[in-house]
Formats: sequence, structure tokens, C-alpha cells
Amino acid sequence: MRTPHAPAPPAPPGPRTPARSALTPAVLLGAASVLLLTLVALEWRPLLDLDGGISRTTHRWAVAEDGLTQAARVLTDWVWDPWTMRLLCAVAVILLLRRPAARWTAGWLVVVVALATAAQQGLKAALGRERPVWSDPVDSAHYAAFPSGHAMTATVVLGLLLWLLHRHGVGLVVWRTALAVAVVSVAGVGLTRIWLGVHWPTDVLGGWLFGALTVVAAVAAHRRLRPTPRGTARGRSGGTRTPSPSPSPSPSPEPSTSDDPPRRPR
Repeated sequence: MRTPHAPAPPAPPGPRTPARSALTPAVLLGAASVLLLTLVALEWRPLLDLDGGISRTTHRWAVAEDGLTQAARVLTDWVWDPWTMRLLCAVAVILLLRRPAARWTAGWLVVVVALATAAQQGLKAALGRERPVWSDPVDSAHYAAFPSGHAMTATVVLGLLLWLLHRHGVGLVVWRTALAVAVVSVAGVGLTRIWLGVHWPTDVLGGWLFGALTVVAAVAAHRRLRPTPRGTARGRSGGTRTPSPSPSPSPSPEPSTSDDPPRRPR
């Protein structure tokens, strides 16, 4: 009597390619960015009312809290200014150029930041959204409002630098410190722009969304055009390491041709 064969177990899923792993966040960020852009362009009244209510409240606080307002001006004009971010990017490019194997990545970093700046200025020119106007302003800014250039530039530059640190396998302490600084900077620069009354909240949100979308797309392009060589594996800290060679098998003992009984080991 034949025994029925058990069904074969399902094959394990194959490894996720870089394109597949970046597809979901890219689609989500792209959809959110397009939706916000459309609502701003159409001047959707509920969105405008929300912007106005938040901005009026934070402006009253900014006028009343002169110390916090001065600190916000220093942070937004010097520490988190777009030119400060570009200077930080330039330092990273110089460090990458010192290594011949990283020169392609240095050029990629320059091109991505330049394209992000051009896209940001193009969106501002296309929408021409006016900034908040106050009778008692605490700061001033020029040109169109959407998206926030401060928020988008900080998101792009710090996001790309974080990925490069992770890719080059920095230590855990350095990684956590860099991550904390980046999160505080990206969030802080957006909040200071709203506090100072030079941007609507949705301007800042748009800068964050378009900046994050740029980072995801740029990283996916880098992985596709400059993939990690085969035969390397990711370490815990995100760097690449080559697998250790497997030990060579010890030679098997020669078969005994003697009629004597085998000796016992001492």
C-alpha cells in the first residue's frame, strides 16, 4: 500500500531588492506630497482655516515670549539656515573626494542637493503662495511660501548624510548621536519658521514631505546605479564586511594497509 507523499513546504520568499524596499515609502510620500500640493494650489478652505488658526496662535506667543523668539531667530538664521546645510554638505563632499572609491557618491550628493534646490524654487515660483502678513511681525522673509526652503533643505541634506553614515558603518554611539541631531534639527527648523510667522504650517509640512521623498528617491537611485558588491554583508552598524573564508577541511587519514590491529590513542 502506497503512503501519500506529504506536500512540500513553501519556498522561502526571496530577498527584497533595493527597488522593492524603497517602493512603498516612495509611493506613500509621493501621494501625500501630491495631495498637499493640490490642496494648497486649489486654496482648499478648511486647509487655509487650519493654517490661519495655528499661525495666529503661535504669532501671539512669539510676540509675548521675546526670549524664545530671539533664540528661534538665531537657530533659523544661523544654525539651521539652508546655506549652513549646504556648507555641511560641502564638507561631506570633500571628505568623500579624498577616497577614490567614494568619488561617484560625492558627485551623486552634489547633484541630488542641487536638484532638490531647483525643485523647491520651481514649486515656489509655480504656486506663488503668499506668506503670512502681520501688523507686528517678529521676523521677515521674502519670496513665495510653499514649500518651506528651510524645512526641505534640512530634510534632504541631513537625510542623505544619515544614510551615508549608516552605509559606511559608523559606530553605534556616533549613529545615535547623528540621528538625534538630525531629528531635532529637521523638526526644530520647521517649528521655528512657524513660530516666527514667516511660513504657514502646511508650508513646513510640504518641505518635510518633498524633502523625505527626495531622500528616498535618491537612495534608491544610488543603490541601483552603485549597488553594494556581491560577496559583502551588512554589519550591525550598517557597514559592509566581507565574509570570513571557511576553514579548509582537514585531510582525511590514509587508510591503513597493515594487518596489525589499530593502536589506541594515548
